[in-house]
Amino acid sequence: MNYSLIAQQTAISEKQVRKTIQLFEEGATLPFISRYRKEATGGLDEVQIGAIKDSWQKQQEVEKRREVILKSIDEQGKLTPELRKKLENVFSLLELEDIYLPYKQKRKTRAGMAIERGLEPLAQLIFNGKESDPERKAKEFLNDQVGSVEDALQGARDIIAEWINENQDSRSRIRNLFQRGAVITSKVKKKKEEEGVKYRDYFDFSEPLSRIPSHRLLAIRRGEEEGILNVSISPDEDQAIEALDRLFRKGPPAVLTQMELAISDSYKRLLKPSIETEFANLSKEKADIAAIQVFTENLRQLLLASPLGQKNVLAIDPGYRTGCKVVVLDSQGNLNADQVIYPFDKPGDANARLSDLIQKFKIEAIAVGNGTAGRETEDFVRKLLASAGKAEEVGLFMVSEQGASIYSASDVAREEFPDKDVTVRGSVSIGRRLMDPLAELVKIDPKSIGVGQYQHDVDQNSLRNALDTVVESCVNSVGVNLNTASKHLLRYVSGLGTALAQNIVDFRAKNGDFKSRQQLLKVPRLGSKAYEQAAGFLRIENGANPLDNSAVHPERYDLVGQMAKDAGATIKDLMQKSELRKQIKPENYISDSVGLPTLKDILLELEKPSRDPREGVKQFEFDSSVRKPEDLKVGMVLPGIVTNITAFGAFVDVGVKQDGLVHVSQMADKFIRDPNEVVKLQQIVSVKVTEVDLARKRIALSMKL
Repeated sequence: MNYSLIAQQTAISEKQVRKTIQLFEEGATLPFISRYRKEATGGLDEVQIGAIKDSWQKQQEVEKRREVILKSIDEQGKLTPELRKKLENVFSLLELEDIYLPYKQKRKTRAGMAIERGLEPLAQLIFNGKESDPERKAKEFLNDQVGSVEDALQGARDIIAEWINENQDSRSRIRNLFQRGAVITSKVKKKKEEEGVKYRDYFDFSEPLSRIPSHRLLAIRRGEEEGILNVSISPDEDQAIEALDRLFRKGPPAVLTQMELAISDSYKRLLKPSIETEFANLSKEKADIAAIQVFTENLRQLLLASPLGQKNVLAIDPGYRTGCKVVVLDSQGNLNADQVIYPFDKPGDANARLSDLIQKFKIEAIAVGNGTAGRETEDFVRKLLASAGKAEEVGLFMVSEQGASIYSASDVAREEFPDKDVTVRGSVSIGRRLMDPLAELVKIDPKSIGVGQYQHDVDQNSLRNALDTVVESCVNSVGVNLNTASKHLLRYVSGLGTALAQNIVDFRAKNGDFKSRQQLLKVPRLGSKAYEQAAGFLRIENGANPLDNSAVHPERYDLVGQMAKDAGATIKDLMQKSELRKQIKPENYISDSVGLPTLKDILLELEKPSRDPREGVKQFEFDSSVRKPEDLKVGMVLPGIVTNITAFGAFVDVGVKQDGLVHVSQMADKFIRDPNEVVKLQQIVSVKVTEVDLARKRIALSMKL
């Protein structure tokens, strides 16, 4: 393992890299390392540890490929000590493949056929510049398979072209030229103008590959996949051939003529397509990374959105013709009742039934889905609460429905509510999202939540891994109630996974609530390693040990006990009384295994045990004068909620069932590189309408008020 290379790639010291990788090799998870092994890593955060993990995994891929290449060349009997050393001293997949290229098993090529016809010696003479008259020499190679001098010279040039293509220096030079000056060009295919109108901006487009933004490149690639655009990537052709000339063009004039032809052919037929594919893949990978970063940041903000908490909630999935689906959830999210009301056809009946449910179940908050009829349903409920004198007592919230229909038809929903139809399940999802977005959204495929950009165009494995990492990070940063969490939430807890999450739920159902974290070791197949990784992120309210409802890891319970003993108090006293905590001097408790970072974390946790990093939920109300895009007028200033953030701006819901775009240039009176500098998902903002294009369903907004 090349620790120094990873240190160089991540700009982190080699000592920290080595220790972090050692922890990963021992089975530690990223959340556990960042939270409970700060002394070992030197205080690295999740992002830095994640970067080390990525570089480490990529290096493992290089090592696996190296083994395959060494074995292949060895089996061919061509693995010299020099070649082995060369292969063992490169740590890039590209360099490995370049070295391997001459030894790679190929399909039948023009060069291969020329070699079979005995033309390799002629090619060698021309390539080395040692033949003053190639045409005369070519006559010596005529036979049944080589009918003319030109056939012989063409075959020799084909062999030379392949040598040039397989030469490391030539590939490196062309690769550098692509790196510095490649331009991506797109043109519309014939007779595709009408079908591909949404790609109109790219019908005759070119931009330096090094500067094209990820969203633009992914849009072009999508147009190419849909058969609308022809796309190419290339540097200046004359510069490329000139660079190869400097490497290979030598010898007398007659040889130079043959070499010029071979060099030009090698570049156009072999090198350029090969390096173009390489850069198409690299640029796509780079764009994928950028798009995935946008998606993961959005997902993180959505998962950590403000929770209402444990309240009795009435949730409504609005609808006109089929009515509004109403459910009642208790403070734990359990379904108590469900009905269908028709506030637009039978307002009196709907009013009476809602009022009855609010009274009977002591409703503390009402969640209304933001889909079709959402604004109208919200108005109806608002008037009902006002007339009943409960406007201050019962909170009213609009909740995003994105992904609720996916959940309602999923195996997860069928398992939770086997006797209820999809409409009831969808309403439950809306209500639970208000109570705890994180606990509910983990049940839905993140791609269906409705945030991000071009998520269906990026590499799906990379996306899935990145999203899983974000969900895991969010779940562990908040902490999980061991006695109420679903298996879908528990599976993201550090060290658990799907099987152990199910075992915990089954154990809880059979034995009742957990009384201590130590009981986890009685769960089937949950061993000491999984316990070490998971315990600190699991919470037990009102357990035997108050530390079980904190982020203090069980491995530090004795240390906290000693702190309490030294303060002449119990652990509970220490958690409740700030004057006792102020007496503690953390430097007195430093040891070989515990340093100041961990001690400071412990004291902070004792001050606010089981603190939730999320802010409280806020109520919001749209401008009552706008209901549909036709109501919007340029110059209007409206309240809105940020629903999605992309690399080029943020989408804002102003209550007209069509989100508007605040371009990054319209977010502030100064230059903004990243919209996240200014806004966060679900943030309440004021925006000005700058353009309404009803035909194209586009609304342009500005935050420059």
